[in-house]
Amino acid sequence: MKIGTVLQLQITQVNKQNKKYRCKIIDKNDKYLFIDYPVDVKTKKTAFFYKGTVFDVFFLGEDEVVYHFRSKLAAKVKLNIKALAMTLPEELKRVQRRNFVRVDTVVDIAVHSPDQLFPPFTTVTNDISGGGISIILPKHKKLKGKLVELWMVLPLAGGQYVYPHTKAELVFHKEGKNGITVAAFKYLNMDQKMQQSIIRYCFEKQREVRRKQLFD
Repeated sequence: MKIGTVLQLQITQVNKQNKKYRCKIIDKNDKYLFIDYPVDVKTKKTAFFYKGTVFDVFFLGEDEVVYHFRSKLAAKVKLNIKALAMTLPEELKRVQRRNFVRVDTVVDIAVHSPDQLFPPFTTVTNDISGGGISIILPKHKKLKGKLVELWMVLPLAGGQYVYPHTKAELVFHKEGKNGITVAAFKYLNMDQKMQQSIIRYCFEKQREVRRKQLFD
């Protein structure tokens, strides 16, 4: 893990939804990782923790694979900025299911029915992750059946583009208070290389949001 690596922290709470936070490594030594203060993924607010808090930590490695390790908050420290010292991992585990990183983002997407139950249409995403996606359902467009085919256009850092294509299963669709209908899907049998590209895109978007928060 290099300095600057973005981490996702997760705390499992009894009878509550898992809370997720993001931060980045700002320094390290042979005992600790030093991170800036984590930000709640949902509320975008800075989070504060007690010494001894245990985290499940996830990050995207240089090999484009997601890794997990368990760590504990050791101390609050003062570097160039206020920071937290976390224990170094005893071991890293490759994550097999890659659907934990979800970002709110708008990208173009085309939706087709593999059984031709409705005409193809284009729209934009509401959010995206390595395991599923939600889209804005255009007015007067109706989904029939559970299965769809999705074509996405994802811009990566450095001016690259990837074009994931996958079958997906409808999980739910609902109309919000603003009258916008959102449909959520989980991927089915997605190509591993394409899934890694989506994960990379999600982490890049997280880094982009984090940089804006730091400098705004």
